Amino acid sequence: MLPRQPQDLIDVRPDERFDENRLAQFLADKLEGADQKMTVRQFGSGAANLTYLLRFGDAHEYVCRRPPLGPVAPSAHDMGREYKVLSVLHQAFGPAPRACLFSDDQSIIGAPFIIMERCCGTVVRHVMPAHYDRFLAAPRQMSLALVDALAEFHAVDYAALGLENLGRPQGFIQRQVEGWHRRWQQAKLNDDPKIAEIYRWLAEHLPPAADSTLVHNDYKLDNTMFAADNPAKLVAILDWDMCTLGDPLSDLGTLLTYWTQADDPPHVKRVASMPADAAFLTRRQLIERYAQKSGRDLSSIRFYHVLGIYRLLVILQQIYIRYRRGQTQDERFAKLGLAVDALAETALQAARGDFA
Repeated sequence: MLPRQPQDLIDVRPDERFDENRLAQFLADKLEGADQKMTVRQFGSGAANLTYLLRFGDAHEYVCRRPPLGPVAPSAHDMGREYKVLSVLHQAFGPAPRACLFSDDQSIIGAPFIIMERCCGTVVRHVMPAHYDRFLAAPRQMSLALVDALAEFHAVDYAALGLENLGRPQGFIQRQVEGWHRRWQQAKLNDDPKIAEIYRWLAEHLPPAADSTLVHNDYKLDNTMFAADNPAKLVAILDWDMCTLGDPLSDLGTLLTYWTQADDPPHVKRVASMPADAAFLTRRQLIERYAQKSGRDLSSIRFYHVLGIYRLLVILQQIYIRYRRGQTQDERFAKLGLAVDALAETALQAARGDFA
């Protein structure tokens, strides 16, 4: 059997520490095994929510998630929402981790937080892990598993799980366009004519209303986890704090946003969240596979792709402005302004149909 993957564990960053004793005391009678000594490490690769590994003794591990430091948008990083979804979704959808506990008592670690089961596997980011080298078709297998899981997720009967009040599906896409425009206005350093043009294009190309499903709202390769010994097996989907009810094609647009393929220009590959040199499916093949599995009309998919890019550039700008204001000291964020510029160009190319 392959050893368990380290999953980017690091010592907790100095500015992202919390009172570990206070958390241990709070959890002692609430989780199995939590009466044993607790040690804490941090998952170091995330750029938004802060995620920690809690280990109690030698046999019990949990994950603790909280919002990032500094002011955040009211509808983002919603731990209560993530708990509401993950406390029940695992009953109908296997890749959803099980949430164990939610607390909005900010005196414990300084923010609302959830405790959830730890899932073990491999998260694929910018380099294909070496232990997949023996699987010649690993990138293709991952691509298919990723799209098939998305179609399966969109078919979940959310009302049967008591999630019918999770969001407001009517007018979802128009609210997305206006909401991300508003967040850009709040986070921008200066006016940008390219980003203004993207917003105008989206407002002028709103698609017809679609059926409503559960929407993950941040669906991409590095928010999923695969079995270390089987790249065709998707074992978990992560980061559910923005899950809502809405247009399922917005999830596919997000997946396309973070995707890359061999013929992409360099500025597209720089913002992709996946290996750029492996034989994954193309964006067009992803679209065709999703259409096959879901039976949905994808004639407006260009709009959803542009919306996904617009959303991502605003998210990066929100992180960048927190760095510029000194609300986080994470040096990974120092050059996010360049990524925002690259994404603006990518969105305009997608709007023109320069790439699928």
